[in-house]
Amino acid sequence: MNTLRRSLVRTGTLALLLLIGLALIVAALHRFGIFNVWRLPLQPVGAFLLFGGLLCYLGALGVRLWQGRVPSSDAAAPIQKRSHRWLWSSLVALLIVMNVPTYLMTYHMTHVRSPGQVGLGVAKPVSTTLPSDRGLDYATRQIPLRSDGFLEAWFVPTPTAAPRGTVVLFPGNLGTKGSQLISPAQTFTQLGYDCLLVDFQGVGGSSGNTITIGMKETQDVVRSLQYAAELDLPTPTILYGVSMGSVAIMRAIAQAGITPDAVILELPFAHFLNAVRSRLRYHGLPAFPTAELLVFWGSVQHGVNGFRHNPIHFAPAINCPTLLIHGEQDKWTTVAEINALFANITAPKQLVVSPEAGHHQLIGVDRALWDAQVAELLNSV
Repeated sequence: MNTLRRSLVRTGTLALLLLIGLALIVAALHRFGIFNVWRLPLQPVGAFLLFGGLLCYLGALGVRLWQGRVPSSDAAAPIQKRSHRWLWSSLVALLIVMNVPTYLMTYHMTHVRSPGQVGLGVAKPVSTTLPSDRGLDYATRQIPLRSDGFLEAWFVPTPTAAPRGTVVLFPGNLGTKGSQLISPAQTFTQLGYDCLLVDFQGVGGSSGNTITIGMKETQDVVRSLQYAAELDLPTPTILYGVSMGSVAIMRAIAQAGITPDAVILELPFAHFLNAVRSRLRYHGLPAFPTAELLVFWGSVQHGVNGFRHNPIHFAPAINCPTLLIHGEQDKWTTVAEINALFANITAPKQLVVSPEAGHHQLIGVDRALWDAQVAELLNSV
């Protein structure tokens, strides 16, 4: 029986060590771009190692408890004590195996690296397209923050002699003003609005090295709106956000009390935890408990509460005309979730769901529809 128990423990330990090694290899391959790791059968292999290792430990525990069934209570006591010690050791090992990879994964996904920097984190996105490449005049601005940091922005004026107002634009997760905001700015300037295209901290030309999926970015939205007022840019002021940018706008309205004259929210998620789960499923990884662990460690690392980061609960605070844009083929957020979020908005509102679009800006899928809906909203302000 002792030989069986030791064999089970060794097999379980080997399986869990292989799981940790697999996680480190996957992180390294993804980090250096050596191979598209998501093509590998990660889910079945990971599940086999995790649950196989746990079953071996449980089997060993069962053997140890069976051995403890002896007539003499004096003889049983040391065995039971060792059994309890072994059980606690197994639980600690399990917690380590489950939490170390998710902690590292969370750190990697929410931090950026400068060019040439070695370590965890994604490469810091930069803007490779300028407004001038699309025929737009612009000036680069730095928006100072309370810390030593800053937000980089492009001010793109409308060619119209008398501007109708100002649109402040924000990109999505790991997006930049150059990759996601120039095309919308073309339309806004043609409609007579000055534009301020803003990079969140951690991307493009802005300082910082962290990303919090709209939580701390809320303060970037607040500061950008203050900066527009400091420049005495023409009103009304409209906010436009893509994905994470739209979530940061909603959170800023609900928690920081900003009062834009209208908002255009494109591709927001409704519940942060659900959004994380959908991405894990897409990559063939188990959603539970991985999503919960990722959100937990992200909250710990950045001093926020990701479990309460739910735009569907921010929606009732919106008190200005709202255009909500979604793609029916979006893999991250369902139409049902968007409908529920839309129902929570009590201000004048319009919902556009494109049958062809996924988690992509509608302007790149059906520009005529995007332009028409945006013009309709702006005409109502």
